Amino acid sequence: MKTIKNNLSNTALICLMGSLFLISIDSAAQRHAGERRAVRERPATQTRPGSNGSGIKKPNNKITRPSAGTNSRIGGNNATNNQNRTVNRNTNISGSTVNRNRNNVNINVNNSVHVHNNRNTYVRPNPRPYVRPPYRYNGYRYNCYHPYYPRPYHPYYWGPVWHPWGFFVATLAVTAIVVSVENTQYHYDQGVWYKPSSGGYTAVPAPVGATINNIPSGAETVNTGTVNNYYYGGTYYEKDGSSYKVVPPTAGTVVDNLPEGGEEVTIGDVKYVKFGETYYQPVQVDGKDKYEVVLVEKDK
Repeated sequence: MKTIKNNLSNTALICLMGSLFLISIDSAAQRHAGERRAVRERPATQTRPGSNGSGIKKPNNKITRPSAGTNSRIGGNNATNNQNRTVNRNTNISGSTVNRNRNNVNINVNNSVHVHNNRNTYVRPNPRPYVRPPYRYNGYRYNCYHPYYPRPYHPYYWGPVWHPWGFFVATLAVTAIVVSVENTQYHYDQGVWYKPSSGGYTAVPAPVGATINNIPSGAETVNTGTVNNYYYGGTYYEKDGSSYKVVPPTAGTVVDNLPEGGEEVTIGDVKYVKFGETYYQPVQVDGKDKYEVVLVEKDK
């Protein structure tokens, strides 16, 4: 009997110890599970990276200036914007400079043509009286010896060596000579007058007062009413000793052809061809189409 009691006591003790052991294991398991859940639920602590690279690196949101070779999106955009701003600024400045230079070129060309046009194309009055009444319009009188004969303006071509005003050439022929007029140098070659321009030479109206030894063989003789002039390519020459001097046109002079560069100007019922300040009226003489130099005067 005593042996049975001892066995029961030992069995009960073993069961108790087993229960306690199981409870302890279960408690430990629950504690570890709770810690794992806590770890999962608690946000990770962000720490600055140590020297050994431990910790969770904090994202760097600071935008820095792009360096050479930067391929990042932000840096690339900044670089593009900076580049665009620089390019646009330079382009605008360059564009303005080009525009100014271009304007200067145009102004120089126009001034050269118009200034010398005014010197070369003003009209000398004719001593012969006009028997025909002038055409009056808008406060001006337009005097001609021949009646108006309307027809379209067709410029005349004097050949391959002749060039109209404004024509540019890079080089001149060896036959070109230098002529100085009022401290300005011109180049003359076979009936065409040139002035140096950027990178070459530009054909200009012949300067009044310029003197040359020979005129083109194709020059026609025209009578001004008092003296003969020699006309070629829109330029009038007058014999001056052994040479020929450029002179302005004389009112009433009749020529067969006009060069390129003229402007058709309609004044009232009459259409003239204008070169600078010189007006030419289409006329007919002996059944042939010609042009007469018009004397324009302010009406009194």
